[in-house]
Amino acid sequence: MKKESRGLAWFSHITMFLFTVFCILPFILLVSASLTDQNDIIAHGYSFIPHTFSTAAYEYLYERGGDIARAYGVTVFVTVVGTVLGVAMTALLAYPLSRSVTPHRNLIMFIVFFTLLFNGGLVPSYLVYTQIFHIKNTIWALIVPGLLMNGFYVMLMRTFFQTTIPGALIESAQIDGAGEYRTFWSIVLPLSTPILATIGLFECIMYWNDWQLGMIYITNPKLFSIQNLLNRIMQDIQFISTNMTNNAGDAMQQMPTDAVKMAIAVIGVLPILVAYPFFQKYFIKGIMIGAVKG
Repeated sequence: MKKESRGLAWFSHITMFLFTVFCILPFILLVSASLTDQNDIIAHGYSFIPHTFSTAAYEYLYERGGDIARAYGVTVFVTVVGTVLGVAMTALLAYPLSRSVTPHRNLIMFIVFFTLLFNGGLVPSYLVYTQIFHIKNTIWALIVPGLLMNGFYVMLMRTFFQTTIPGALIESAQIDGAGEYRTFWSIVLPLSTPILATIGLFECIMYWNDWQLGMIYITNPKLFSIQNLLNRIMQDIQFISTNMTNNAGDAMQQMPTDAVKMAIAVIGVLPILVAYPFFQKYFIKGIMIGAVKG
């Protein structure tokens, strides 16, 4: 290996290592702060190693374990169903757009691209979903507005189909008598695992982290997602701390307010961190093939 290439390789490795460290350190601080005593946080601030170890924040959240478990169930259902439907609808739109025989595909592609630049806004969207679709305070309010909301996914998958699926393979299947649907389900989809996993990961993270739809369309506590519930808990703590009486002041001194906020963040992000390694291989391959070749 030439000196220039070796030097570039070392520079790249060191840069990526530092970048990785900078990404991991905030999460380590987050976990450490959630396990630190509230009085210690007030006295010394946040630190990577707790001065006084405490699980009071998680014990406080455990007292609302029933609500948290139900919210996790809602979030898991929304994430699974929303991801499956989102990937399916994206694939069903992207595949025809990748075929040159599709009528008016350029016009349709322009409409998809147009949605990346402009949208109707919050008020028209709210009126459509509540007055026409009547999904307010239903589980579908957390799923339907997120379907096909990102034309970038359609463009990414369309590029993958065009650059990765051989046209000769599709033609040979049609010569053997396969129709468009049979070709799509039996040939195209099995060869598209990387891009399906990539879009699926994007959709999964979007649905898991979403709190805005619940804030806008959900008022029934039984339908709160984990993000909405944790946000409500944090708002309750902030409300008590800013409007406390003398008696409430003594209680707030015992409540691990800052540590609870950190514990809330840990509970919200941990499942995604656990699931990500299983998608990483397909995610990287799908991005490289779907984007770089395009």
